[in-house]
Amino acid sequence: MRQWPTDADLEPPAAVAADQRDLALLEQIVAGDRAAFDALYRRYYGRLMDFLTRMLNQHELAEEVVNDTMLVVWTGGAAFGGRSRVSTWVFGIAYRKALKRLARERRGPTSPFEAALDLAADSDPGAEVDEAQLHSRFRAALAELSPAHRSVVELTFLLEYSYEEVADIVGCPVNTVKTRMFHARARLRGLLSGFLGRGR
Repeated sequence: MRQWPTDADLEPPAAVAADQRDLALLEQIVAGDRAAFDALYRRYYGRLMDFLTRMLNQHELAEEVVNDTMLVVWTGGAAFGGRSRVSTWVFGIAYRKALKRLARERRGPTSPFEAALDLAADSDPGAEVDEAQLHSRFRAALAELSPAHRSVVELTFLLEYSYEEVADIVGCPVNTVKTRMFHARARLRGLLSGFLGRGR
């Protein structure tokens, strides 16, 4: 009888291999393997720093949150239930740690990421504008979003997580992620419309 492909079968082989490698490392970490922890730390450090620096707008603060996140991985790896990818679980820890740090610091992030310019194109696809200026305006517009809305945009477009994975990371239902993305897009279109109109 013919077997229909599963979601795992449809994933690129490199992504499947990376997920399996992460899971194997995490299993070794739970067993107390320091070398496995070091390997996982190196695998995630750059991506976590990029995400957290943009979210927190302070390199030193992002460094602290990365360390806090990886400490949870080291001491609480057994809590990983396998309901998501290891990367989704790790980014979920980082996201929650960053939100707590933002609340403690009593300030919001102000530095947006350089990506997802297709969101800007929604405002006026016929407008011809200088790409560097559009990058700059998009960063400024993204900085005006709330942390919750900005994080959904970053996780979806910069880090290429699915809505389901974003929901796991930020700890809310998928429909909430979709709602946040809708409002984020609407806000960005409004913020960018005047600038794009001037490009005609």
